[in-house]
Parts: sequence; structure tokens; C-alpha cells
Amino acid sequence: MPNVTLFTSESVCAGHPDKICDAISDAIVDAALKQDPNSRTGIETVAGANQINLFGEIKTTASIDYEEIARGVVERLGYTEPAWGFSQESSFSNDVHQQSPEIALGVDADGAGDQGMMFGFAINETPELMPLPVTLAHALARQIDQCRETGVLAWLRPDGKAQVTVRYEDDKPVAVEKLVLAVAHHENMANLAVRAEAIDKIVTPVLERYKFAIPADEDIIVNGTGLWHIPGPESDAGLTGRKIVVDTYGGYARVGGGAFSGKDPSKVDRSGAYAARYIAKNIVAAGLATKCEVGLAYVIGQPLPLMQTIDCFGTATVSDAELHAFKDKLIDTSVRGIIEKLDLRRPIYSATSAYGHFGDKDLPWEQIVSA
Repeated sequence: MPNVTLFTSESVCAGHPDKICDAISDAIVDAALKQDPNSRTGIETVAGANQINLFGEIKTTASIDYEEIARGVVERLGYTEPAWGFSQESSFSNDVHQQSPEIALGVDADGAGDQGMMFGFAINETPELMPLPVTLAHALARQIDQCRETGVLAWLRPDGKAQVTVRYEDDKPVAVEKLVLAVAHHENMANLAVRAEAIDKIVTPVLERYKFAIPADEDIIVNGTGLWHIPGPESDAGLTGRKIVVDTYGGYARVGGGAFSGKDPSKVDRSGAYAARYIAKNIVAAGLATKCEVGLAYVIGQPLPLMQTIDCFGTATVSDAELHAFKDKLIDTSVRGIIEKLDLRRPIYSATSAYGHFGDKDLPWEQIVSA
């Protein structure tokens, strides 16, 4: 008999309250880097009932219209109805201040912008070399948003979640066991119609793309409370960086201590995690292992990592020494080395604010280097 296990991951739509905040914070990062590639940012956004609040630190020569950026993001994400209790017309406050000179001192010397540990992971379960459960969850969340934006499901509103439970047999994914969607919708849509159309236009295309059968009807839940009319921060406040498991590997692998959004690449919470993923993905892509986790750790103000680990969970095809030699040839893991290798001082971060930071082949840390 095979060893059977289950694993569940979730994702959220771009209009989820926490993701609204991530999108605003990263749009500010991009605006700063576009004008001043040496900008340093630590932007925190809070979205609550009918209000948008900014906090954090910045050091830049860029001229940034924080309010215009924030309201533009909210409008782009579909929050255009003040009756929902949150929209581009909501009240706005800005309490962003200049970066602490004590932090700047270390970063000026190419040191890390903070201390912490970061993990990167890759596995050969999907073409993206990501765990299957979170890959499917992201695909479903993206499909929800696309169906709303294109008008395929005109009754959708800009908020939602997806959750997928995958059955593994002897560590191999074999089936989608359970599937959960939460979708905000127009009041004129009955629950049964929401369910039927969501399965037809959201679930079916995604599972067909990944060549998995649709679960039995009783194993699909759409809107567990029965209805959902009011989307966004009116119902549930949002905060930058609160979805770090969604942003990484869906709980399948370890994650570090810090969030990504709102931070420039001198913050190793972001750049270190990207470098770790870059190393792990290239190890798996090169056939050196079928599963790989890379760990890095830094101290504020210092350029080099205090820890560099590679764990292939018994799947490596070469020695530990060869894995570390591969890593060293692939990338210099100093703060400057990561930033320069991955060309991180440019406005690329808005693309990461929804559907995870890993798996998009156009991002620099997702590039596979030819042997």
C-alpha cells in the first residue's frame, strides 16, 4: 500500500485586503526605484474601513506622490464603489518618515538592511518547480481575478481566496482531494448560481491546465458561509506583509522571519529570500536534486551571510561540496552580489504583490542558468 498524505495551501486574490496593502507598498517602492535606483524603503500600508494609512521609512531623491499612487492602486484593483465601505475615494493619511541614520550607516557600506534568516525552496512537482498545492491555489486566485476583470463572470467583486488540498502517494502528488473558493459577488446572484459558474469558469479551466480531475461535488466548497457581498477592508482590515506563507511556498517549506513587500533590495528579507530561491531552483533545474531548500542568514550592517545551508532531503545526485560549489559559481550571496546579479535596483516589485513571489518565469530570481 502506498503511503498517503494530504497537504493544503491557500492563495488570495489581488483585491484581498492584505494584498491591497502589499500592492500599494510595492507601487511606492517601484516609484522610488524608477527615479532613484539607490532608494531605500520600508513602506507599511494599512487598509481599514474607508481609510488608507501609510507608515514606515524612506531614503530617496525621488519625488513621490504617495496619495496618487495609493488611490491609483485601489482603483486598479476594482474598488470603485464607495458603497462597499472602501474605494479610491477613502480617506488617506501618510506617516512615512526618513530612514534612521543608524540603519543607513550599515547599508551605506553594502551591509544588510536588517538581520534575519531566509529560505528558498524548489521541487520538481510542477513546471514552475514549485509545490503543487500552492501553485494550484495561485492559479485559482488568478483565474478569479481574470474572470472579473474580463467580464467572464461580471458578478464577481474584487476580493477572494482559494484553497487546495492535494493527495500524495509515496510523496508524489496524485489528485486534488478538496477545493475551497471564497468569492465576493453581486447581491443579485443566488448561491447555487455562484457555485455552478465558479466551478465552470474558475475551477475547471485551472485543473484541466494542470491535468487533474475535478474533485467530487461534495469536496468542493464555494463560499462556506453561503454568501459574500461586501469585499475588502470594510469587512476585514489589511496590512502589508501579512501573507508571507501565501507569498512563498504555501507552508510546504520553511519561510524566513520577514515579509517582502514595501522593502527595497537592501532589505535581505526580500533580496536574500530571492537569492535562496534562485539557488534552490537552479539546483533542481540542473538535475542535482529533485527537492532543495537553501537557507541564508544575515546581520544588519554586514555584507556577508552568517549561514549558508543546502538541504536536498536525500534527493541530491552530487555531494554537498559539489552543491556548494555550484551555489558559489551561480551567485555571490553578499548583499551587493545578490543585488547586482539579479539586477534588483529597478521597478519590478509591483508584479510580485499578488499570486506569490515565486514561479513567474519573468522575474530575475526565477531564471534558470544553462549548465
